[in-house]
Amino acid sequence: MGVPLDSREAQAEEVVDRLREAYPDSTISLNYSNRLELLVAVVLSAQCTDERVNSVTEDLFETYRTPEDYANATQDELADAIYGITFHNNKGGYLQGIGERIVEEFDGEVPDTMTDLQSLPGVGRKTANVVLQHGHDIVEGIVVDTHVQRISRRLGLTEEERPEAIETDLMTTVPEDHWQQFTHLLIDHGRATCTARNPDCADCVLEDICPSSKLDSEVDLASGEPW
Repeated sequence: MGVPLDSREAQAEEVVDRLREAYPDSTISLNYSNRLELLVAVVLSAQCTDERVNSVTEDLFETYRTPEDYANATQDELADAIYGITFHNNKGGYLQGIGERIVEEFDGEVPDTMTDLQSLPGVGRKTANVVLQHGHDIVEGIVVDTHVQRISRRLGLTEEERPEAIETDLMTTVPEDHWQQFTHLLIDHGRATCTARNPDCADCVLEDICPSSKLDSEVDLASGEPW
């Protein structure tokens, strides 16, 4: 079993330093060319892989270019356009509603505040955080996806279970200038090494400081269930 550092702050600093070295090009993996495309892609990514989203949005963004395009489409039309995305029927409704609200309430522009973004259909704090960070260069928090949720608990950076509570915990331990990168680093590490069901602790750059390491002892790993 790895041994964590003396404090969560020190643990977080070391995690960021090591993962930045391991994944020097870590960044968002969704494809987009403007704020609207970013918003749409992030909404579609809930419970769905970025690879699948990128495949679907390649054609979607050719057809639907403005908020008006989404507002004027029907839910069924949009659901067909994003077929293959998890919960495509529900998300088709979200996209239509997002288009309407952006046109009617925000003068055709993607909002730039947490409150306004979360007023859009299908947009929670995680999605709003991503759009603020990558669309508006505003960093208000830490994006907690399933990888961040799983790995931050395994590393002992939090004992919370809900994403909102995990984010609050992490914001007190991860240096603010690393908030945005922290998410991408943990996502890359979660995909490459610290997977939900079979983490490769023997090949992990964090093994010696991870209290959940499987090496030399049996431990219970934090749940990797999606949210």
